[in-house]
Amino acid sequence: MSREESRTPPRLRAAQQKGLAGTERASVEETLLSQELSRRDPEGEELVAEILEGVETLPQPERIEGYRKRARVVITGMGALTPLGLTVEETWEGLVAGRSGIGYLTRIDTTDLPTKIGGEVRGFDPKGYMNFKEARRMELFSQFAVAATGMALEDARLVIDETNAPQVGVLIGTAVGGVGATEEACLRYFVEKKRVSPFYFVSMIPNIAAFHIAHLYGLEGYNSTITTACAAGTQAVGEAAEVIRRGAAQVIVAGGTESTDTLLGMAGFVSMRVLSTRNDDPQGASRPFDRDRDGLVGSEGCGILVLENLEHALRRRARIYAEVLGYSATSDAYHMAQPDPEARGAARAIRWAIADAGISPQDLDYINAHGTSTPLGDIMETLAIKKALGEHAYHVPISSTKSMIGHLFGGAGAVEAIATALTIYQGVIHPTINYHTPDPQCDLDYVPNVARQAEVRIALSNSFGLGGQDACLILGRYEG
Repeated sequence: MSREESRTPPRLRAAQQKGLAGTERASVEETLLSQELSRRDPEGEELVAEILEGVETLPQPERIEGYRKRARVVITGMGALTPLGLTVEETWEGLVAGRSGIGYLTRIDTTDLPTKIGGEVRGFDPKGYMNFKEARRMELFSQFAVAATGMALEDARLVIDETNAPQVGVLIGTAVGGVGATEEACLRYFVEKKRVSPFYFVSMIPNIAAFHIAHLYGLEGYNSTITTACAAGTQAVGEAAEVIRRGAAQVIVAGGTESTDTLLGMAGFVSMRVLSTRNDDPQGASRPFDRDRDGLVGSEGCGILVLENLEHALRRRARIYAEVLGYSATSDAYHMAQPDPEARGAARAIRWAIADAGISPQDLDYINAHGTSTPLGDIMETLAIKKALGEHAYHVPISSTKSMIGHLFGGAGAVEAIATALTIYQGVIHPTINYHTPDPQCDLDYVPNVARQAEVRIALSNSFGLGGQDACLILGRYEG
């Protein structure tokens, strides 16, 4: 036994010999070291506590070691269906113009509901994107995803064939999947006493949208689904970038999709008391960061992005909207529905995304906020931005896409990633509309009511979901 080994406590040496690694080994080492020192020295426990406290308060690194050695990931195509339009172009035009897509709900009977407004995708006909047989076996969230994927692949000018199909994957985020199918199945079985459709399970499970995309477009590579509530769309894009970075795919079709505009879905949100009841003014109901906000506006829609290994994109001379520079996901570990009033998880997610991008907080030129228009959520996000950015929080412009399209839940982050990429690509920051009365606790620059021309090189997009799910993306201008 070496002299160094002889100094190692027996139980720690035994743990090392078992091959424990990573955080598990570190945890064992810290625990056993604490026990050993406290036994040999009455002041040992205090010493270890001071050491560990010092480690926890180390500043966040400005650059992740080896960042530039990872494969670079760029956005080469986008597709969207939102309450503002059936294309990315229509949606972006509406956002820059400060136009609201919120109105009275038309597909459900809201007579007995205190909320009668929402964001619907109007004029959508699935037969324009797929054949009738395929469409009738899909719930609306899957139809949206298939349609938006077709737009994104066309926008990227990406042809899928047997030579590249295994290197093209799918990663989709959704909060609930086919809630409409569940509502219909319950009515048929429990009320009408009829047989449940054999397509019930395979139309409502959250991962089925990713299947339909892969099946209809022949994408044979990596395939997965993220279901982290309102953070799902952002996390799907971020995780897709990680898949490409580690070499498991050359291209990933990534994004989020949702349609919860059903009586069951609305009743659930009404019971939680999170929805705006500003029924007399639908277009003014979603008012993030405004003092008079009274809740979020539920919406539906989909955003899909084509993420691509930079070298692959350059070889085929693809147009590049933006580069995915950084990503992070954390947990509040606080409450199943309420945001942490101290904003610890959200602030940590912002800091980690900045570190992953290899930048400093002062490099951020714009933030696309989660900005849901809920009383607690907007205060929490404002605090998180302040904690993560310090003084720079007061100098960076911030806007909420949800002020115009409402909250697409699992689809929100993906549509907001598209808006963030276009902000960089077009040099225009869309406004936060309905911002009329400042909230003293929300005191940052929310780009009120009118779009702003600006050079945006690097931008942050935030998503914070039920269950304390936090996800952040850093996008940047592609500069070679």
